[in-house]
Amino acid sequence: MAFNKIRRRLRIKKGIRNRIQGTADRPRLSVFKSNKAIYAQIIDDSKAHTLSAASSIELGSKLTIETSKEVGQKIAEKASAAGVKEVIFDRNGYLYHGKVKALADGAREGGLKF
Repeated sequence: MAFNKIRRRLRIKKGIRNRIQGTADRPRLSVFKSNKAIYAQIIDDSKAHTLSAASSIELGSKLTIETSKEVGQKIAEKASAAGVKEVIFDRNGYLYHGKVKALADGAREGGLKF
């Protein structure tokens, strides 16, 4: 049984990270969600280097599903500027619905392929 919400997410996160790893060809699109903001990073794990990042703080609006979608589009825009077309999606232990799904949909609309 899960002890609490945070430990449950961290246990799921470890399982996900054991299976996926970002490379130079297909970096990892990692999502982090707090109570006030949502963050997205494109990471090349082979070099341990962040290629681009975006957050709802940059947009200056409250955390909503629409804002999450805009963050996805923003990260796709920055990724294309960095020369990235395909990524591996790392939901970071969060369930794939709501704000996390909206961010993924926004990134797909922006031109990223998962």
